[in-house]
Amino acid sequence: MLRALTSALRLPRPWRPLQTRSCASDGAAGDPEIQVRALAGPDQGITEILMNRPSARNALGNVLVSELLEALARLREDQQVRVLLFRSGVKGVFCAGADLKEREQMSEAEVGIFVQRLRGLMNEIAAFPAPTIAAMDGFALGGGLELALACDLRVAAASSAVMGLIETTRGLLPGAGVALAKELIFTGRRLSGAQAQALGLVNHTVPQNEEGNAAYHRARVLAQEILPQAPIAVRLGKVAIDRGMDVDIASGMAIEGICYAQNIPTQDRLEGMAAFREKRPPRFVGK
Repeated sequence: MLRALTSALRLPRPWRPLQTRSCASDGAAGDPEIQVRALAGPDQGITEILMNRPSARNALGNVLVSELLEALARLREDQQVRVLLFRSGVKGVFCAGADLKEREQMSEAEVGIFVQRLRGLMNEIAAFPAPTIAAMDGFALGGGLELALACDLRVAAASSAVMGLIETTRGLLPGAGVALAKELIFTGRRLSGAQAQALGLVNHTVPQNEEGNAAYHRARVLAQEILPQAPIAVRLGKVAIDRGMDVDIASGMAIEGICYAQNIPTQDRLEGMAAFREKRPPRFVGK
């Protein structure tokens, strides 16, 4: 049992940093459906995935899902990514859910394949090694809310964010395996950002600004709070929480112990101890 857990929880080996590309974020038509940007300066370590499909309100079609999966596969190999932030380049919407116009043209077999890919996308987001944050400044419906729920943390605009698992209102089911209260699934009810925070669906809400990106700015502040922490300890903490939630207490404690054991030989742990002793801020390097 412990040997299997140890094998499953091994940290990935160091890879060369991914060269992400800088991009504009105005959501103009004709732009790529997603854009990846590694931030610099005080935000170094934060990488953004910007969904930019204005013609379909960022609906999850084949191309958008494929591009998200490809970006995640590349980014998970980049040890320089300390926080991954999902945002929208389309004002007033985070993600409107599945592309029903596209799905209407699919055969039953094609729908089944696409739903499996969509489920795989949510699993890849949930399993991403670094902390993930969804910045919801507008509508996050159906698969769009499931995408946000697959992230570790969520920030929403109190008034302009509207979220709900509305699949049953379209004769569908939530297809990506995200657990939520049965009431929301059965009724397809839509919630404001403030209501979602009251139910614990989001971590923070903020008043919307004139630019319509208040949740994004709050999400960046949240990401900046994560940046100074020891990267390996943060990643192992995420593993311990995610893996420990679905097992009994004894197995959960074993997982925690394995994660702690992996952190002991790191340079960052020794740096943290030295910084405490010397009464100075630690300088973590992710090793």
